[in-house]
Amino acid sequence: MRDHEHIEQSMLIKWFRFQYPQIYKCLWAIPNGGLRKITTAIRLKQEGALAGVSDLFLMIPKGEFHGMFIEMKAPGGKLQPNQKEFQLLAKSMGYEAVTCYGYEEAKESIKKYLQS
Repeated sequence: MRDHEHIEQSMLIKWFRFQYPQIYKCLWAIPNGGLRKITTAIRLKQEGALAGVSDLFLMIPKGEFHGMFIEMKAPGGKLQPNQKEFQLLAKSMGYEAVTCYGYEEAKESIKKYLQS
């Protein structure tokens, strides 16, 4: 399942960079998940990595929002409680926060957000 999310997110980044070359640096990954050696996981936690933080951040304010967090899920994936909690916090701070089940849904969410 994790591999599927990787492929979908990679496709999204590739699409965004091609579609929006002038602002491609405004969408980036937040690598909080994944399997790592325990020493790497400890170092990342010490540096501020937090479980539940969304996978991607779009640093473009639109309308009432300061930017948009995107949680990528494979089709059939499930949002974890700490991910729901993070999205609620982000929204309370003036950010859009969405869960997207696959590349197509994420692409449409970004296009809709940028058109607002």
